[in-house]
Amino acid sequence: MGLVSVDTIREARQLLSTVVRNTPMEHARDLESAHGGPVHLKCENLQRTGSFKIRGAYTRIHGLSEAERARGVVAASAGNHAQGVALAASLLDTKATVFMPERAPLPKLAATRGYGAEVHLHGAVLEETLAEAKAFAERTGAVFIHPFDHPDIIAGQGTLGLEILEQLPEVATVLVATGGGGLVGGVAAAVKAERPDVHVVGVQAEEAAAFPRSLASGGPVRVERTQTMADGIAVGEPGPVSFAHVNSLVDDVVTVGEESLSRAVLQCLERRKLVVEPAGAAAVAALLEHEKMFEPPVVAVLSGGNVDPLLLLQIIQHGMTAAGRYLNLRLCVPDRPGSLVSVLSRVSELGANVLDVEHSRISGRLAMGEVEIALKLETRGPDHCETVAAQLQRAGFTVMF
Repeated sequence: MGLVSVDTIREARQLLSTVVRNTPMEHARDLESAHGGPVHLKCENLQRTGSFKIRGAYTRIHGLSEAERARGVVAASAGNHAQGVALAASLLDTKATVFMPERAPLPKLAATRGYGAEVHLHGAVLEETLAEAKAFAERTGAVFIHPFDHPDIIAGQGTLGLEILEQLPEVATVLVATGGGGLVGGVAAAVKAERPDVHVVGVQAEEAAAFPRSLASGGPVRVERTQTMADGIAVGEPGPVSFAHVNSLVDDVVTVGEESLSRAVLQCLERRKLVVEPAGAAAVAALLEHEKMFEPPVVAVLSGGNVDPLLLLQIIQHGMTAAGRYLNLRLCVPDRPGSLVSVLSRVSELGANVLDVEHSRISGRLAMGEVEIALKLETRGPDHCETVAAQLQRAGFTVMF
């Protein structure tokens, strides 16, 4: 089977013209200094169902015969693909059954049901869920809708690439979050056909990076352990169709760490006022972690925004830590009335916010007549942390980190 052509992607674009939103492109000036030129964000987190997945799901289900649609469709997903399939099936008057992991986030579960799908929870990990969905297809005759490894899926996702070229014709680099490879493969098929000079770069989480090893081996290779906050791109093995597109068309695949992912989510929230899930923020994480690596103008695709509020809270705290916004230190001070007040007053004068205080007289580090004060502070960043610590030392307190 050959690669998806740009003509096929154009046909999918026409098909999707009344289904998907032409999502906005945001100019991210705060990211430009580290890359020497313009950076833009393609906000697919604002797409229907909250991610790009509706593009491929609708294209795939629309391509089924009437007899196939009558049998219904089945999918397995931790969230975004589930919602895309559910909405696409309802728009095409087809019954959708979706299998999700037992610990799937409640908002994604509720949204999938809200789009009209019948949802079953099965398996602790996505591979078990996927196996059950395929077994269901064999038992019932329902058509299995793969999350990434099918030409129609890749063609639908590729319509995003055509939008990018229209919105920013001068683009030089496109960064795309990459799990199974359907999105980056489709975007590359569209972009390379129109502008072969544009670099298309896939971005994977370090803890779920199957493509670097697969590309080095010349074929799909399985990664046994995928443990990352970016669950939307935690795919253990590329499929043969998506691998062929990435291998032939994508210029590079880079990886990003968990700290960069959390910082990227926080940056999108603080500076752009955009809610983006960790997988959706992977392209921004690449901009933060790999400075001066990508030729501008750069477009970073924000591929999804479906994140559990409780997880978002944890990610924000993790991102603030990674960005140097928290300072943990211990002070040795004289054990006399007013010492704690004196410390807290000085911290207040320095503009740091006290999150937690622990006052202890029991420590092997203490001399007679001393007390230890442990502080957790919220600061304005690494430079402010250094200033606070230095000023506390100048004020006569013994500072230990």
